[in-house]
Amino acid sequence: MAMEKRDQDIWKTALDRAKLGLWDWDLASGTCFYSATWAQMLGYREDELAHDADLWLQLTHPEDREQAVSSGERHLSGQTDIIETELRLKHKDGHWVWVLDRGGVIERDEDGKPLRMVGVQTDITRQKLAEYQLEQINARFKLALAASGIGVWHFDMATEQSHWDEKTREIFGIDGSSPEVPRDAWHGYLHPEDKERAERAHDLGPDSGDVTAVRYRIVRRDGEVRHVESLLRFVETAGAAGQILGTVRDVTEKVLHDEELAHAARHDPLTGLLNRIAFDRLFAEQVALARHLPLAVFYIDLDYFKALNDFAGHAAGDAALRAIAAAIRAVLPAEGYGGRLGGDEFAAIVPRCEGREAETLGNALLAAIRTADLGVAVGHRRLAASIGIAIVRDSTLSAADALACADDACYAAKAAGRNRCAVFTHDPDTAVGGLNAARMAAETLDALDTGRLVLYGQRVRQLGDSRFDGAEILARLVGRDGRLIPPGEFIPAAERFGIAAKLDRWIITTALQRYASVMASSGLVLGFNLSAQTLSDPQLWPFVDRLIDETGAPPQKIVFEITETAAVTNFDAAERFVRGARGRQCLVALDDFGSGLSSFEYLRRFPIDTIKINGSFIQHMAESKFDREIVGAINGIAKSLGYMVVAEHIENQETLDMLVDMGVEFGQGYFLHRPEPLENIVDEHIGLAAARRARKTQPG
Repeated sequence: MAMEKRDQDIWKTALDRAKLGLWDWDLASGTCFYSATWAQMLGYREDELAHDADLWLQLTHPEDREQAVSSGERHLSGQTDIIETELRLKHKDGHWVWVLDRGGVIERDEDGKPLRMVGVQTDITRQKLAEYQLEQINARFKLALAASGIGVWHFDMATEQSHWDEKTREIFGIDGSSPEVPRDAWHGYLHPEDKERAERAHDLGPDSGDVTAVRYRIVRRDGEVRHVESLLRFVETAGAAGQILGTVRDVTEKVLHDEELAHAARHDPLTGLLNRIAFDRLFAEQVALARHLPLAVFYIDLDYFKALNDFAGHAAGDAALRAIAAAIRAVLPAEGYGGRLGGDEFAAIVPRCEGREAETLGNALLAAIRTADLGVAVGHRRLAASIGIAIVRDSTLSAADALACADDACYAAKAAGRNRCAVFTHDPDTAVGGLNAARMAAETLDALDTGRLVLYGQRVRQLGDSRFDGAEILARLVGRDGRLIPPGEFIPAAERFGIAAKLDRWIITTALQRYASVMASSGLVLGFNLSAQTLSDPQLWPFVDRLIDETGAPPQKIVFEITETAAVTNFDAAERFVRGARGRQCLVALDDFGSGLSSFEYLRRFPIDTIKINGSFIQHMAESKFDREIVGAINGIAKSLGYMVVAEHIENQETLDMLVDMGVEFGQGYFLHRPEPLENIVDEHIGLAAARRARKTQPG
């Protein structure tokens, strides 16, 4: 008895410590014993529960009863060795306790009929909660993977077996639902050019460290090439060789989009040739590499493009530029490349080319441009080109100087009659010698930095009256020897070497910062000439608008003068700038009006305020009836449309009298005023404005 009591105490202690609930079912009598630990597991005292065989079933969750009963019946019928099932039992306070029920028959009669069953139930509520939370995490993880388009795979290094999830199989174009794929399947999808690199990146071991990223191409079974990106890591596993865990994502669209952006950043959108920035960079790289020398650079400037543009319109002009670009590409050898420098100027580079070979290629370019199909809109018209050729033999020569040499040669070709090639030579006695234009451009940049650029101005007068309220701003460059260099010498160089926009910005900024207060207080009007490069800058108007706010300059006292030549170079940019200026109430003048066939078309497209009649019609009015009729007609049309009219280049009294008789209201020219420092003009204007105010305040 003592031993039996001791055994009972041991089992009771064991059950209590293990938190196991014991049940003992006597099938013959129909009674079932439930241990105190079983009752405690459900929040009861042992004496609160009847030892009824159906008690556990009464406390079982309705959704679990059928499964629990079925588990017992299968065991009693001999289908299973033990009872093992999970179910929920109702706690005394009303919540549900998950238990793992395990047990079986321990006693049978002579015929094998079950007489007694014993089992234990373990509280697994925490485990089930953890499983639920893990299930939720997995669900969110799967949702995130589905949304991100990422596939997950792992490779067991011991079995050399790969397991791919559904998304991975979808990316590779594999049908079937089995996560296991043949050992060498992945290798068979690799693009031949990426195969070695991709396999090397996937060759991971215990010393491989952190996550490895690799991007490569695959070729699917239907022949489609896709770009994929994988993140992979070696993971050690106990007692095994380890695993490689990885993700895979299809990045084809991103790669193609990035390639499109990269192409757009390097290429001219109209012609598809390299843009100026990309051309200059590649040119500099090739000049620096001796293996590409000698290297021929061709500077190509179209002849008569403006006339074609005026005749056929801007759409036809764009189509012509595309055709010319295609013609240049077709002639260049495989190792050569072309670029559009801006407007109607192109360039080409051919490595290991010199002498007669370069001249032959230049003439082939000329022929291709002359015979290019420009489209039905231009009719029978054709374009030609002037081409300058420079040969680079020294890798220490800068790309900018080499291009300047070709540009100088191009100007020589134009001077010789156009539609021809000229080869640069260092002989200063020849028409193509020297780097004068490049040096002048460099001198202009230096003058901007050292304060050797000064503002001049020419007054715009009201004809028939000595009064003037405005001036057109000009610039003069002070040479290192103190000589004033006129615009005709440095402005063309600035335009040719891409610094005209910087020069224009300096002029506008300097004038408004110095004289904004005078413009506001005395009504002084200042006019600014805008180059084609300046008009092509999409940030031009935001820059001017910000400057007006910063200086307090009155917008209605600012005039921007645009020439037809500048407008035709980038018509859309010019139109955007004009509308921005007019929206801010700045004035816009169309300069050199009448110089091109599209002059009146610009009146339709641009909301301008002022027309400045081209000086070539004004200069010879006294002796040319034709010019007088042209001036009269322009003045009449302009006035009927509400525009102010300014006659340029008035050089004598007779011309002035004719203009007054015609009713032309404003004029400028050497006869009225020779350009002088802008500060002198401002001082005079302040004095005259003060005198006018004094006269108004005098009595009577």
